[in-house]
Amino acid sequence: MSSIPHHNQQLATIFRSMADLLSAQRANPYRVRAYRRAADALLAIDEDVTALVERQGLEEIDGIGADLAKKIEEFLETGTIRAYEELKTPLPAEVKSWASLPGLSESLVTYLYFRLGIRTLDDLDQITRSHLLRTLPSFSGSEERLLQAIQERIHAREP
Repeated sequence: MSSIPHHNQQLATIFRSMADLLSAQRANPYRVRAYRRAADALLAIDEDVTALVERQGLEEIDGIGADLAKKIEEFLETGTIRAYEELKTPLPAEVKSWASLPGLSESLVTYLYFRLGIRTLDDLDQITRSHLLRTLPSFSGSEERLLQAIQERIHAREP
């Protein structure tokens, strides 16, 4: 029996961990299963994923689609997968509480925090006033109601 190539083993471990973290967050079960299937598929092949990337053959692996192929390439280029790092890093409690503001959800708050660098209520106020928030498909509310709620929280903090 041949041993499992090192990169395949590393990626399978990351994908399994991502599946576990997503499952704990009650993410879409199909997404969780996709990461588990990808991990199993990587462990089942004898060829190192590096060689597959070089010949653009990642998507030939059953269970590896375009999204997972990009994550594998990202890992081989950078040594990590940003989505994995984000899953491992919990949101600060104050930021997580923003999900209760009108029109925001936990997934949108996570996106704002990790991808757009929104760290404070003032940042959130600014991005809402810029009308960028309403261009995001996961925003489902009134900018005016959100701005009012943000201002109420800001003033509640002040002594």
